Amino acid sequence: MFTLHHCVSARSFRVLWMLEEIGADYTLKMLPFPPRATVREYLLVNPLGTVPAFFDGDVRLTESAAICQYLAVRAAPTPLNVEPHEPEFAAFLNYLHFGEATLTFPQTLVLRYSRFEPPERRSPQVAEDYTKWFLARLRTLDPLLTEQPFLCGRFTAADVSVGYALMLAEYLGLSAQFKPAVAAYWQRLRSRDAFQRALQSQERSALAQGVSTLPAPDTPSPPASST
Repeated sequence: MFTLHHCVSARSFRVLWMLEEIGADYTLKMLPFPPRATVREYLLVNPLGTVPAFFDGDVRLTESAAICQYLAVRAAPTPLNVEPHEPEFAAFLNYLHFGEATLTFPQTLVLRYSRFEPPERRSPQVAEDYTKWFLARLRTLDPLLTEQPFLCGRFTAADVSVGYALMLAEYLGLSAQFKPAVAAYWQRLRSRDAFQRALQSQERSALAQGVSTLPAPDTPSPPASST
């Protein structure tokens, strides 16, 4: 049984989505955001005070992209994983980390300097610069996605990683600037049954555990569920 500590639509949504993709049994522990400030005892679970905190027995992981890869390997054989002997293995690793390190990172700075900081510390210039940074790097995916439906040809954990970055971009109001192939790709991702189940799971669990289903100021509003 896997255990995931999660805030509504935070980075830990990647892990929740992966759990649904592999059909795993899991326990979902919902936390108000930010857990390091709102639930001080959570620091005993994860000294970083961040989500995700993921447990597989005595194994603990706290990096969302790494957990996606861990689950893909643990569930193997599965199309969600790309094996070292496959031609797309290098691309799989690259895009798995591209989603977090290259696409999500600049968006966190946009959020910080446009919404998180007190008004006197906000910086429209920083927010604008990192918005351009994100969009420029996102555009590098357009030629690939014009030729194939997913990053490695088939849907893999790398698409989950990049998909969360697109989810965050939608919250920031940037999805209107997606190139056509990326926009179509995002629609394919958000239409997946497992993505929809993950949205429903976090809402159901939040309600049952007395946690607000509204996203925190630095997390994306959940896209509308199809049910």
